[in-house]
Amino acid sequence: MCRRTDNSIVSEVVKDEEDMSKSTIVAIIAFCGAVTVASLVSAILMGNRLADTAVAKTSAAAGSQPNIVINTGGATTGSAASAAMENLFARPPRAGPNECEGKKIQIDNVDCLIDALEKVLPQAGGNVTMGFKGEMVVGHEPIKTPYFQNDMCPVNVHWHLGAEHLSVGEFDEMGAGPNTKPGDLRRKLAGDEDVRGGFRCHHYDENDEKFTKEYDWKHCVGMEVGESYEVHWPHSAAGACGTINQYQTPFYDGVLCRVEVLGDLSRLPQQVGVQGQVFTIVNDEDYFYPDLMRGMIVDGEMGQEITKYTGSTTGTSRDNEICSAYSPITWQVDRKCHMISASSFDKMCADMKAQRDDMSDDLYAHGSRELVDSKYVANNQHNRALRAN
Repeated sequence: MCRRTDNSIVSEVVKDEEDMSKSTIVAIIAFCGAVTVASLVSAILMGNRLADTAVAKTSAAAGSQPNIVINTGGATTGSAASAAMENLFARPPRAGPNECEGKKIQIDNVDCLIDALEKVLPQAGGNVTMGFKGEMVVGHEPIKTPYFQNDMCPVNVHWHLGAEHLSVGEFDEMGAGPNTKPGDLRRKLAGDEDVRGGFRCHHYDENDEKFTKEYDWKHCVGMEVGESYEVHWPHSAAGACGTINQYQTPFYDGVLCRVEVLGDLSRLPQQVGVQGQVFTIVNDEDYFYPDLMRGMIVDGEMGQEITKYTGSTTGTSRDNEICSAYSPITWQVDRKCHMISASSFDKMCADMKAQRDDMSDDLYAHGSRELVDSKYVANNQHNRALRAN
């Protein structure tokens, strides 16, 4: 009984001894030298009823989940641990109103060709290669500073199969993955859905185990080691920032949660923006990052080489014939492709499942939009380095 040194020993010592005498306490302390005196005395001094309550909580926290860790593709800790992990990341009860639910404003797509002169606003995702300039002349500028400096917060996180943006030499038509060869931009069957893949990175090596070893996904859906994904973090000044309702699916609910903040929309590019960062998934814990929920990773070379421009929402319902009307908003896109562990993504999905709003529709990769023709890309690119946190 006294070989363990964590607080659960208190539970075993005092839970059935409400009237423990001072001499008994001294004997136990002498016998169980590994138990700290401070922990034992503090538990007893709380009083019988309070001690029982505290001990029960201590036992539940320290005894029932002794070694719960995020699965890294190896052996699990047993069925009890797996069940505890699922419970740990279960979505909490919706005890209160979700002020952002249903706040999406439906704006139909427009015909890029017919409505080009009247309704088409700058589109995304475009070419973010250093030095590229779009051809659409616009009279507004993107946000050039980190979004948090503009009273904006992340309201969602989701990702696309392959990259929707193009960065020559980083994620382009010559990239490869477990299902694609250089020059092969084909669709990948994901479940029963035909999903269009975007550009792939150049990291994949079929002879390197970290790109090919399967990972035991617990929370994300349909993900694959070795594949490239572009992650988007929509930010908004009209989000429910700092509240339990901050993160929303669909992201439009979060972006437009407090739409009155946006006013007449004349400052939209300064009030709504998206961070974009492209990753190749590896099964290697040297590439683990603990928090992908809150935005682009800024660490070392990650989140440093950023292209800023204004564009639109993306997705496969738009291409070079059908354009998005949700525009203009700021985009800040990392031009580099980075490797990241599968466990980092799975941790993010676990965090998503723990939000008040149901984010299950964003636990898998969405399809990628066709690269936007330069004539629909704004001409306001800024390419200087930025710590875009």
